[in-house]
Amino acid sequence: MRELVAIPSQNPMGAAVEGDGWFEAGMTDWLGRFFHEINVPCEYHEVEPGRGNVIAVLPGNADRPCTLLDAHTDTVPVAGMTIAPYTPFEQEGRLFGRGSCDVKGSLAVMLELVQRLRADSAHMHGTIIFSCTCDEERTQKGAADLIRRLESQRDGLLATFGEIDQTIVFEPTGLNPVVAHKGAARWKVQTNGVAVHSSDPSRGVNAIYRMADVVRALEQYSHLLKTEVPAHHLCGSATMSVGRIAGGSSVNIVPDCCRIEIDRRVVPGEEAAAAIAAAETWLRANCEVDFEFLPPDTISQPLNDTGNAELAEKLIAAASGIVDTEAIGVPYGTHASRFALLGMPTVVFGPGDIAQAHTKDEWIEVKQLEQAVEILLKFLSLS
Repeated sequence: MRELVAIPSQNPMGAAVEGDGWFEAGMTDWLGRFFHEINVPCEYHEVEPGRGNVIAVLPGNADRPCTLLDAHTDTVPVAGMTIAPYTPFEQEGRLFGRGSCDVKGSLAVMLELVQRLRADSAHMHGTIIFSCTCDEERTQKGAADLIRRLESQRDGLLATFGEIDQTIVFEPTGLNPVVAHKGAARWKVQTNGVAVHSSDPSRGVNAIYRMADVVRALEQYSHLLKTEVPAHHLCGSATMSVGRIAGGSSVNIVPDCCRIEIDRRVVPGEEAAAAIAAAETWLRANCEVDFEFLPPDTISQPLNDTGNAELAEKLIAAASGIVDTEAIGVPYGTHASRFALLGMPTVVFGPGDIAQAHTKDEWIEVKQLEQAVEILLKFLSLS
C-alpha cells in the first residue's frame, strides 16, 4: 500500500503539465513487475503514449462465475495538499497520502487478493480478471479501451477466458455495494464579443457581460432540474453547476471571448448527451444573448440499479460477521457504467469514505483495507 501511494500518478485533468509526477507510467511499470515476480500472467495495453492498462488473469474453476475486478491507477493532482502527497504515513489507524483513499487502497486490496488466491491450488474461485486502468478521473480512456478489446476479436490474455459474469469496480464506498450512481456530462459554453481599448468600451462588445446573462439563466435552469427530471430513489436529483469561468486578455481591453465550464450530473434513466442538448434548447429559449456550446469534455453515463441486486446481495452476505453493509446509490460517477454496458451485473465497492477522496490530507482507515480483503475472499469462494 505505501509503495503504491509513493508512486506519483497524477491525472492533469486536461491541464497543461510541467515537471514530473504526471500520468500512470510509474504505476503500470510497478504493477507489471509485481505480477511478473509472483508468476501471474499479465499484459500491458497501451491506450495512448505513456498511458495504458495492466491486465492480469488468474484461472479458476470453470463451474464458478468469471469475475472482473477493476481499480484505476491515476489520482487527482496534488496541488493544495497540506501533507506530503507521496510520503505515506500511518497515524491513529489511518494511512495518509494522495490516492490512499481514491483508490490505491483498493488497488492494494486487489493485489493482496492476487497473492492469497494464487496459493489456492483447489481453485475454489472462478477465473478472475484483474484490470488496473488509466484515466478514470477524467475521460475514462482506460476503461473504454479495455471494453473495446473485450468486445472485439480477443487476443493474448483476453482470449484465455470466456464471458465475464460479474464486475466489481473499486471505489471508496465504505464497503457498501453501490448498485446505482449518477453519470456526468461536462462541456464549455462560449460567448464572443468585439475587443477594443477600454478607454471607450462603447465601441466594443463585452463577452463577459454576455456570459453573465448566460450564467444567470443557467442558474435558473439548475433549479428547474429538480422538478423537470424525476429524482432517482437511490441517487437523488439531477444537478448542474458552473464550475469555471475565464475571459479576457488584459484589464484594459474589452474582452472578445469568455468561456464557462459546466458539470451536469445525470441520474439513472437519463442519457448524458441528451442532457446537454436539453440544456442548450432551454437556454436558447430563455436567454437573449448569443452563445456557443462547445463539444463535451466528458460523457459518463449513470449506473442503473436494474440487474445488480443479486451481485450486491452476494457481497452483503460475504460481509456478514465482518461489517454491516447495505446496497446503496451514490451521487458521484465511476466507470462502472461503462462495464455495465457489456450486459453483466456490475457494482461499485471498496474501502474508504468518498468524503476523503481528493482532499488536502487524504487518508483511509487501515482496518477497512483488511476487512475488504476478507469480504472479497469470502465472496469469491461463495459466488
